Amino acid sequence: MSPRHASPAQLQARLAELGIATETVCHAPVFTVAEAQRLRGEIPGGHCKCLFLKNKKGAMWLVVAREAAAVDLKALARALGAGRLSFAWPDLVTSVLGVEPGSVTPFALINATAACVQVVLDAEMLAHAVLNYHPLTNTASTSIASADLLRFVAASGHEPYIIDLNHLPAVGGGEAARG
Repeated sequence: MSPRHASPAQLQARLAELGIATETVCHAPVFTVAEAQRLRGEIPGGHCKCLFLKNKKGAMWLVVAREAAAVDLKALARALGAGRLSFAWPDLVTSVLGVEPGSVTPFALINATAACVQVVLDAEMLAHAVLNYHPLTNTASTSIASADLLRFVAASGHEPYIIDLNHLPAVGGGEAARG
């Protein structure tokens, strides 16, 4: 992580500055949804995954969804008018979001400008009162109210697309991203 990127402590300070209450639980590092499910214990609320995607023109999207959501990349690309979407390379994740692969989180928007990264939030995920994400590191999970997540995203200068990922029109041969 470069000095220009926020640390987990700086993230917590920013959340406090915004009046957003969170609760963080430390755990062993997790890199996949399956690992998170085994190690997180009984952390209440909706558990989520994040995908950092790009297209051939260099546009980038942070997609934040329920951990069980199957994200059809072709259908999502069509809904966004994004062209073909693919997963960003690890060095792009680190340079743009300021986190290591496996730690991608909406909290990384503290490091990314709206001109650089567009945000997609799963509508069904936002139906949960409380949501859980990595606080810039995959060795912890931070619980945040869904309304406060929206406040944080807005305070980071982003206007998210809120999309029902379960009901995107199917596109033939879609690549689905699972955790």
